[in-house]
Amino acid sequence: VQLVESGGGLVQPGGSLKLSCAASGFTFSKSVMNWYRQGPGKERELVASISRLGTITNYADSVRGRFTISRDNTKNTVYLQMNSLKPEDTAVYYCQTSDYWGQGTQITVSS
Repeated sequence: VQLVESGGGLVQPGGSLKLSCAASGFTFSKSVMNWYRQGPGKERELVASISRLGTITNYADSVRGRFTISRDNTKNTVYLQMNSLKPEDTAVYYCQTSDYWGQGTQITVSS
């Protein structure tokens, strides 16, 4: 199983980024997919989840209305569109399913 995140980087407050997670080694279309994050000195937290067909999504209160999770089962990829970014969104973002985690991608929101 491999989960490979991309799209991280440095962005100014109010900016946007889109993360991607390319999955392989398992049946992607049958798997609920999650994005987690861990900020400096903080515990890892669940940011967003998406159902197998993408019809059901859930968000942490801290990101609801700003972040959008989506998936493309033809490309075995899950996305996280992040808008109106705030400094408190600074964290390593991880793609996750079942017992598997990606390596993480750093998002830094700073002017």
